[in-house]
Amino acid sequence: MSSLAILEQKIAALPENYINEVLDFVDFLVAKSTTKKEEKSFHRKAGIAKDSDFYMAPDFDAPLECFKDYM
Repeated sequence: MSSLAILEQKIAALPENYINEVLDFVDFLVAKSTTKKEEKSFHRKAGIAKDSDFYMAPDFDAPLECFKDYM
């Protein structure tokens, strides 16, 4: 007996409200599998936030006081 026939038998034995849940879950799995195929890679661009209201302290790259013992 094929997997599809077994699945049909098991679904047919379920109450109507559970059949709807199975259909929702199948839709979820289909959406999940197509999303992974269609994922687009995100390419970062240098300077994209240069005109935004973003503040960074001038000493941002300076060593921290608490790590002086390790340097």
